[in-house]
Amino acid sequence: MIFDVDRVRAGYPALAEGFVHLDGAGGTQPAAPVIEAIGGAMRAAVSNRGSAHEPARRSGEIVAAARAAVADLVGGQPEGVVFGPSATALTYLVARTLAQGWGPGDEVVVSRLDHDANVRPWVQAAEAVGASVRWAGVDPATGELPVAQYRDLIGARTRLVAVTAASNATGTMPGVREIADLAHAAGAFLYADGVHATAHRPTDVAELGADFYVTSAYKWSGPHYAAVVADPAVWEPLRPVKLVPSPSQAPDRFEYGTLSFELLAGITAAVDHLAALAAPAGAGRRERLRASMAAAAEHESRLLDRLLTGLAALDGVTICPAGADRCPTVSFRVAGQAPAETARRLGEQGICVSHGDYYAVEYFAAAGLRDSGGAVRASLYHYNTEDEVDRLLAALS
Repeated sequence: MIFDVDRVRAGYPALAEGFVHLDGAGGTQPAAPVIEAIGGAMRAAVSNRGSAHEPARRSGEIVAAARAAVADLVGGQPEGVVFGPSATALTYLVARTLAQGWGPGDEVVVSRLDHDANVRPWVQAAEAVGASVRWAGVDPATGELPVAQYRDLIGARTRLVAVTAASNATGTMPGVREIADLAHAAGAFLYADGVHATAHRPTDVAELGADFYVTSAYKWSGPHYAAVVADPAVWEPLRPVKLVPSPSQAPDRFEYGTLSFELLAGITAAVDHLAALAAPAGAGRRERLRASMAAAAEHESRLLDRLLTGLAALDGVTICPAGADRCPTVSFRVAGQAPAETARRLGEQGICVSHGDYYAVEYFAAAGLRDSGGAVRASLYHYNTEDEVDRLLAALS
């Protein structure tokens, strides 16, 4: 099925304002069905989950539908989907819970490619119990995260390996499966940050080998809410700190307080929206998601090639390397200009990009760019067009 970008764009009301949104890595615009679902959930009567009356049953149905939707999106099981306010909050939750079983001599492995939300929670959890932290480095020439180094980093005392499925700074997509295999051979868990990757490729947590996979809905047309997915058997022995009367069963015991039912309704709508981007009717949602996300990835790849070719042709523009396999995200600098100034001047022309380190603290520090302002990020999404890429290139020129 052909990816019809004009039809796709019509499903995003915010695009009518005319801005060029080139920072999908920082958050995408919500799709119309998401906005409608959130409003609908807030107009209808809901209450805390229960069975005594219809509003209580309705909220339970919203939660169940959202778990099933996220499971279809990433290839997990509904019973293994845990919701929370952000990927950062959920990663802290998992880190604190897993660290209950760590002690001196144990090790965790983190990478200098990752967003700090998949670094600091593990570093701090390890420090709190006297465990050690080992660091995987980025190849400065290629922007890759070499898998070979993990053979030396992972050992008998490794308890967890944290790695991104796609860098939010450069788009680099490491070999998560190979790293997971090394972790599992040592008896360690693999925690994958899928916040950036989920929006750009068909996702299958089993194929990745991830024991935990975290994702944020606002990076794929949904609301500001997040989920971490694991096999129910992985959740079962884990006991987070919680209130005495709160649910004792998984996944509910990992979800603090009352869930945001309206945002969960929006998550289900976002997944359904993605499934309808470019897939024939009749197939199951999981199959339609894989087909639609593959078609969207092809569209984004064409835009990325156009962007990289155009940037390379501009004198004075330096592109941060990212390797051969990458999401449609590029960080760059304009010679003689602070990244904040470049972003401001583009913003004056209605072109929305990010600047700074985008919380990829370790990457920009290792690259020697953090103290001088980081870089400018152009991150494409499936609603972007060739004309928008050309507008960015013309403005930079």
